[in-house]
Amino acid sequence: MLTQPPQPDRPRKSLLKNPSFYSRIVFVIAAFTVIWILFSRWWQNRSFEYRAKEAAAAKQRADDRATLEQLGGKELAIQTFYATPGKIRRGQSVQLCYGVANAKTVKLEPQSNPVWPSYTRCVEVTPAKTTTYTLAIADAAGNTKSQSLTVTVR
Repeated sequence: MLTQPPQPDRPRKSLLKNPSFYSRIVFVIAAFTVIWILFSRWWQNRSFEYRAKEAAAAKQRADDRATLEQLGGKELAIQTFYATPGKIRRGQSVQLCYGVANAKTVKLEPQSNPVWPSYTRCVEVTPAKTTTYTLAIADAAGNTKSQSLTVTVR
């Protein structure tokens, strides 16, 4: 049997002299840098989407408030009351148009056609002489409002 002579212990290289140590450190730093870049971009996109969603919600709330105000809000209101045309000849008809908000009952006097609460409605009338029409509305609580207009007959 052949026996090998004992090998002398190779001197161990210092960890700082090992090139694989430095390449591992560079790799770990590069990996953390890439992860940080991806995370920060994701966070910025998330913040941008959140701000855009909040802005859209605020705009929607403002539009809803404006629409509600246009439709009378929560208050009893006569929004429109007009005649088209305002002056007529005897025997011609005229359109009386009205719009009310939050009304429970509507009365148009003097008028034989029935009327009811509406945001926009027109009634055809044929006055024989110059006539003043009065639109009176009431809500469920008993509050009332009225408005008048005159149709001139020549």
